[in-house]
Amino acid sequence: MDMHTVVVGTSGTTAEDVVAVARHGAQVELSAAAVDALAASRLIVDALAAKPEPVYGVSTGFGALASRHISTELRAQLQRNIVRSHAAGMGPRVEREVVRALMFLRLKTVASGHTGVRPEVAQTMADVLNAGITPVVHEYGSLGCSGDLAPLSHCALTLMGEGDAEGPDGTVRPAGELLAAHGITPVELREKEGLALLNGTDGMLGMLVMALADLRNLYTSADITAALSLEALLGTDKVLAPELHAIRPHPGQGVSADNMLRVLAGSGLTGHHQDDAPRVQDAYSVRCAPQVNGAGRDTLDYAAVVAGREMASSVDNPVVLPDGRVESNGNFHGAPVAYVLDFLAIVAADLGSICERRTDRLLDKNRSHGLPPFLADDAGVDSGLMIAQYTQAALVSEMKRLAVPASADSIPSSAMQEDHVSMGWSAARKLRTAVDNLARIVAVELYAAARAVEIRAAEGLVPAPASQAAVAALRAAGAEGPGPDRFLAPDLAAADTFVREGRLIAAVEPVTGPLA
Repeated sequence: MDMHTVVVGTSGTTAEDVVAVARHGAQVELSAAAVDALAASRLIVDALAAKPEPVYGVSTGFGALASRHISTELRAQLQRNIVRSHAAGMGPRVEREVVRALMFLRLKTVASGHTGVRPEVAQTMADVLNAGITPVVHEYGSLGCSGDLAPLSHCALTLMGEGDAEGPDGTVRPAGELLAAHGITPVELREKEGLALLNGTDGMLGMLVMALADLRNLYTSADITAALSLEALLGTDKVLAPELHAIRPHPGQGVSADNMLRVLAGSGLTGHHQDDAPRVQDAYSVRCAPQVNGAGRDTLDYAAVVAGREMASSVDNPVVLPDGRVESNGNFHGAPVAYVLDFLAIVAADLGSICERRTDRLLDKNRSHGLPPFLADDAGVDSGLMIAQYTQAALVSEMKRLAVPASADSIPSSAMQEDHVSMGWSAARKLRTAVDNLARIVAVELYAAARAVEIRAAEGLVPAPASQAAVAALRAAGAEGPGPDRFLAPDLAAADTFVREGRLIAAVEPVTGPLA
């Protein structure tokens, strides 16, 4: 558990805070300003609840049932019922970090003072997070409009002491037992509060924020593996010259080219492209790596802008405005987030594809410029990395299927009241799978390129100092070097962990300086 404390105020949060709470167990605390804003907005809701005129979300039903005015004595039951009935998810459990991100982001909106939720409800949300209690949330149930309803409902159910949740020890128990064990009193929801806990894009946003963190690591790692592959293929680094990228000034392209150039500094392998057979140019998968990696980087930057805007938002319906009005709106629609989630799945698939093409080139004796077939020790007796590339290709194939957008689909719901939905949760779920696959794909390229560089070094060519550092760290992490065939899966798993944890970048930066 990270004992760092994240203070939740009235004006949004940061990606770093989301990751700290979701992944590292950071504690959360409501600021004094947030408590004041919560109390002020609650006074507005209470005043409206006392009036005879119906107000949506306060004294009416919801969705297609919004036309019914609910009497005072039934309103607490109404708020409980919306949580219970909407907690209708099915399928596998969602990962703990996703649920924590969802809960934290919902707390962020509640603390803005635009939802009408009482301070004690917000404090209970913080207490549940701080206790390490994680509601059981299921894979299926959100259409991304009105936000992530079913996932958020399962979280709200835990606040009420109902349903199941996972304790800090990883054991799933009835939520009421877990709350009692940590001295947390279940909330009794009042007007507007059940609805306010459910109406948000928090699940898809949390997954977007974490995917961006993971993808930034993987894009820098892919710059490094591309450089290693270029080196192993005796390619030329002249295509990485800054002046060439300055005349096509896409920011990400220049960053990736600079990363690759710094990894290759001092290499004795680059520039031998005319030695064995005339090569005017390297293949596209080698020569165009900065263009492909860079375009993906620019896409990450755009997605980060959208995520930043959404983290600064108060997503609820209806909302409490500073002038005392409670107004209905459509801000819960997940389209802005859904689109970039799908866009990231597209660029991740393409990055995986170009990594696989370089791996295949390293293994093909007809295109590898003197490397042994499949980088095998005794080709024919040994198969080398033949099937490692098969595994990589299978991952790439799935990546391409995952790149089909979810946000282009829409299934009407709620008796046609909700007749256009974003499917943002589905876009986020498939992106998580894509990011996992991409880490494995980059790891296979790293493993192949490292072996190829070592084979070149054994022939008397001296790799770049950064390449040597990367290979040495990979070997120290348990991924063994060239030699006769052996059980390969553990080596690939070690390479995957090495990439996923950012250790590849950490290995080369003492040589290259910080990479972007």
